[in-house]
Amino acid sequence: MKLIVGLGNVGKEYECTRHNVGFMVIDSYLRDVSFKEKNQAMYFEQNYSGEKVIFIKPTTFMNDSGLAVRKFVDFYKINVSDILVIYDDMDFEVGTFKLKPSGSSGGHNGIKSIISNLGTENFKRVRIGISKPKGDTINYVLGKFSKSEMDEISKVTRRIADVIDDYISLDFDKLMSKYN
Repeated sequence: MKLIVGLGNVGKEYECTRHNVGFMVIDSYLRDVSFKEKNQAMYFEQNYSGEKVIFIKPTTFMNDSGLAVRKFVDFYKINVSDILVIYDDMDFEVGTFKLKPSGSSGGHNGIKSIISNLGTENFKRVRIGISKPKGDTINYVLGKFSKSEMDEISKVTRRIADVIDDYISLDFDKLMSKYN
């Protein structure tokens, strides 16, 4: 069983903001599915070649994302090694991404919350570039993408759909070799 987590904030005012790129990827990948709500998240379950995959978008807001992740891990008895978290990262340019097997939060509060709630840094990640701000970080990450940035995000979102497909069946080292 796999758990794929897209990080973001709930609410119309946060749609298409840099901090919601994890939600955007999940929504693009799943298209028009009907999410259910449970354990402080919107979720959707699907089977891929006999493997159950659960997609979640925490409804706790970014800084408490780990609460929802922990509840799903406990409820479904998911191994931490089977978690993939998709989120925004200011260390990469818009339109780029990198797979990472584990590590620190890098200052990202959503990742910090997941690490705190799981008690480990050992979960897989897809870091999506949103570029560095020229001013205030909070206003930047909660700001909307420009038209040209949205074009780049749309391209990377389609590429990450391939990553998700391969994540379900490939070893993570092979996945990183293919996409990093």
